[in-house]
This record gives sequence, structure tokens and C-alpha cells, in this order.
Amino acid sequence: MQTEARVGVVMEGGGQRALASSHAVAVDGGVRRFSQAHHQRTRQQGLQQQPQIGTSVHLLAGGVAGAVSKTCTAPLARLTILFQVQGMHSDVATLGKASMWREASRIVYEEGFRAFWKGNLVTIAHRLPYSSISFYAFERYKHFLQLVPGLHRHREYVSADVCVGLIAGGLAGITAASMTYPLDLVRTRLAAQTKTIYYRGISHALYAICRDEGIKGLYRGLGATLLGVGPSIAISFSVYETLKSRWKLQRPRDSAVFVSLACGSLSGIASSTVTFPLDLVRRRMQLEGAAGRARVYNSGLFGAFRHIVHTEGFHGLYRGILPEYYKVVPGVGIVFMTYETVKSFLSGTSDDD
Repeated sequence: MQTEARVGVVMEGGGQRALASSHAVAVDGGVRRFSQAHHQRTRQQGLQQQPQIGTSVHLLAGGVAGAVSKTCTAPLARLTILFQVQGMHSDVATLGKASMWREASRIVYEEGFRAFWKGNLVTIAHRLPYSSISFYAFERYKHFLQLVPGLHRHREYVSADVCVGLIAGGLAGITAASMTYPLDLVRTRLAAQTKTIYYRGISHALYAICRDEGIKGLYRGLGATLLGVGPSIAISFSVYETLKSRWKLQRPRDSAVFVSLACGSLSGIASSTVTFPLDLVRRRMQLEGAAGRARVYNSGLFGAFRHIVHTEGFHGLYRGILPEYYKVVPGVGIVFMTYETVKSFLSGTSDDD
């Protein structure tokens, strides 16, 4: 709500009218400045003191939103994975002929239309606990950081508030990724299968990986994942907050939903652009030794980077970035709309303001 203060002063007397008029203008200017400052403080306090919704509602809404978004964008996600891993066992000529349309046509012709959602069940199984752990860990880390000297008054300083959000978000992402990583690895291997089916489902994939590669095989590529989680969240948060604040400053009357969708999509594109090479290396390391294949990268994370650049060129680090871009924009919109809808339904409230 907007708060508006108006002060009217009536002075009588002919000789004092001009002096009173100038004094009233000064007083009115001071009141207006005070009113604007008070309005800003009231608005910030209103944003910070919004009615709290139960943790279970947040967890369920976030999980459902993630599952719906992943299901809707699964075809693009699978195309991204297939492009990312093409360089492992393909020659230069094959890589030069790759295109989104040709790969999508091959999937439909060889595997059927339903193959676009291959591995989506394990994606949903991964997303639900991942969202829950992320939310819980973020709140715990944020509470802990607020006790650190210099950060306990974080709400009074924008820089401290951003710092708390960045650190807590990064740590929460690392925690959630570490605890749910085996499901992410299984999803990659199921999605990367084409005509030859080695893993017949989630449980068989977990069993086969442990049998063929040992327990440590379930965490192959974890280093690249953890290295990319922190920067990804930091970039998304920073870009989103910066764009949103500038947008609202320039066009305060624009719809909050539209602003969030636009800024969220742009922040997702920025984050994907910067962290995509790490994601590509992560996918390839997850497939190391899969289905009895020979290992390609034997010198660790940075050795994998050098091998890709040497054999495929620098652009090889961005193989599959186009379907990733196509996935980011609708993915953010679907997450936002689904989250708000489920949250409003479960809490019995609607955001009409």
C-alpha cells in the first residue's frame, strides 16, 4: 500500500501572508521529502514482514513447480544432454553435421516421441528432495550467518543482505547437490541412452553402477557439479536483483509478474552462459565408464577441460547451449507460475495486490 501525507496550513493576516506562504512551501517540501522517505521505509518493511507461509507449503509448492517445469522442458533438456556428450565418442565429421532439428528427428524416428521424456521420472525423483533440502538448508545457513558479527544487521544494509543471500544460497545448493547427486547421475545416464539400452530403470541403474564401478561411481563428476553450483546461484541472484531493482525504478507501474518473469529469464540465460562449460564437463564425467565403455578423461576435472578444448576447440565447451537457452526462458516462467498457483491454493490466499 502507498502512504501519502498531506499538510494544509491556513494563515490569516494581510501583512504576514507572503512570509507564511513561503514558509508553507518550505514546510510542505520538507513534509514531502519526509513522506517519500517514510513511504520507502514502510514499503521495505512491508516486503520484509509479509505473512509467513508454512514450511510444508513452500516445500510442496517448490517441489511441484520444479517437477512440472522439468516435465514441460524435458525434450529440450534431453537434446542438451545428447549434444553435450557427443564429443566423447564421436569424430569431427559427425560433430560437424549435428543440429537440433536433425537430432530431434532422429529421436522420433529411432526411439519414438516418448523418448524425449527418457529419464524424466528420475528427474522428478531428484527434484523433489533437492528442492526440499535446498529450502531447509538455505533457512538454516541464513540463520547461522545472521549471527556472524557484521552481518547481524544485514536488513539495514543492502550489501550485507546480498552477501547473506549469496553465501546461504551457495551453501544450500552445494548441500542439496551433494545429498541428491546419485539421482542426478542416473538421470544423465538414462537420458544419454539412444538405441542401445543398458540401464533399464532407476533401480537397475543404481545397482549396475555400484556393481560395475563401485559406490564411488555414483559420485563421478561431483567436483564439477559443486564447482558450478555456487557461481550459478550467485550469478542468478545478482543479475535478477540488479535487473529487477533498475526495472522497477524506471517503470514502477509494470506488472510484478511480468517483471519477475523477464528478469528471471535473463538471469537464467546469464547464469547458463557462464557456467555451461562446467555443466558440460559434469555430464561427460558422469558418463565415464557407463555401460562398460572405455574412459576418455583420465586426468581429472581440469584435464577434461584441456582435452575438450584440444580435440573440439573452445566452442566444444558450449556444445548444446542453444537448446539450453530455449529451455531456460519457458522453464523459469513455468516454475514461477506453478509455484505461485500451488502456494496460493494450499495457503488459501491470493496475491491480488
